[in-house]
Amino acid sequence: MSQFYDTAEAESTSAPPACGCLAHRFGSASDHRIRARRYPTDMSDAERTVVRRLLPVLGWLRGWGGQPEAYCNRSILDAIRYLVDNGIKWRAMPADFPLWDRVYAFFRRWRDNWLVREFHDRSVAGSVSRSGGIRSDRGRDRLPVGQADAVVGAYSHGFDGGKLINGRKRRAVVDTLGLLLAVMVTAADVGDRAAAQVPLAQVSSGHHLLALVWADGGYTGSLVEYRLAGLALFLAIVKRSDDQKGFVVLPKRWIVERLFAHLMRTRRLARDFERRTASAEAVIYWSMILLMTRRLALSRPQPA
Repeated sequence: MSQFYDTAEAESTSAPPACGCLAHRFGSASDHRIRARRYPTDMSDAERTVVRRLLPVLGWLRGWGGQPEAYCNRSILDAIRYLVDNGIKWRAMPADFPLWDRVYAFFRRWRDNWLVREFHDRSVAGSVSRSGGIRSDRGRDRLPVGQADAVVGAYSHGFDGGKLINGRKRRAVVDTLGLLLAVMVTAADVGDRAAAQVPLAQVSSGHHLLALVWADGGYTGSLVEYRLAGLALFLAIVKRSDDQKGFVVLPKRWIVERLFAHLMRTRRLARDFERRTASAEAVIYWSMILLMTRRLALSRPQPA
């Protein structure tokens, strides 16, 4: 479990600079000038205030070794948000952001240590508490990804003969508000019932009051009995009637489709550009963080 800091608790003998992040106060970020906000994906001051307390503790501050950060945390986060939303290459990072390899090192460190998922979960929790939402029910669905890009490793993509998909599939668990709870990216030839066990187990371990899960017809069979016996979850299957023709909005399943519609707005997710499935999952979390931090900033009460 990672730990998070509150910048108000940290002590510094020098006067805090304009940014105030730990990289400026204790690291060497002051060697670089503070970049101006110019892109739509850059965090506003309200967003920065929201996420400031959610950043992980720097290892060198706790005596775990390593070097002080050389770039401002805000600039690094803005660079990742820009990449996810605009779908650029890592090496095509604009010159006003930190060096691309430093941004990628930050992205990789957060991916491998699950910090991006914890950062996302805290953002979602804040969004739910501000909106008054209640997480008593959950939605469940999956979305197949189109043809895999050439950079996708052969070990992580396959062919789904049922839907004639060559590439990967994204399987997501959301709540009834449409907020992401868990996501898993697998090769397309992995069966829905087998792949669903991992994200459902993750959600069940993190949300102990979870009792009911809705899913589509691809998750029938042994998965229903397994969830009931192994996790004490009731899996309700939402099926489309054979008498219905054309487009039909199915109960609960449209909530998940709305989530995937938002993911498609971030161009990095329009196609599968990631070599590793862990990176593909991390990009999905970053896409949702974009949404959550904006919601939190808009709902933040203004001072009188």
